[in-house]
Amino acid sequence: MIRGIVSADGVPTITLTIANRDWTAIVDTGFNGDLELPKDLLDLLDAFYVGRVKSALAGGQTVEEDIYLIEFLFDDRVVQAEASFVSGSQILIGTRLLQDYHLQINFVSKSVQLEIVRQ
Repeated sequence: MIRGIVSADGVPTITLTIANRDWTAIVDTGFNGDLELPKDLLDLLDAFYVGRVKSALAGGQTVEEDIYLIEFLFDDRVVQAEASFVSGSQILIGTRLLQDYHLQINFVSKSVQLEIVRQ
């Protein structure tokens, strides 16, 4: 089980360990991919280039971006995920990465909980 918090700004977050460092990651239920990572991490990961994809953003915008396959520790197991790398320092976790999980966000208690349902 993974536990996180809802920030003071109302953003659900969990901690991920990527490239031997702990990062605060935003659980983005509006993002249907796996991961969006800072460009600075690309050279630190053994990322395998998969290709380019078009993604629809909120507000009707469409972007084309490179997608890479990475492996990282998630919920005490090594998982493969498709990741895009963008400017900035935020990490976004999308719903495809969470497809085997029950996600509970409690804004009153400011808690986030991910529990695996299928393995």
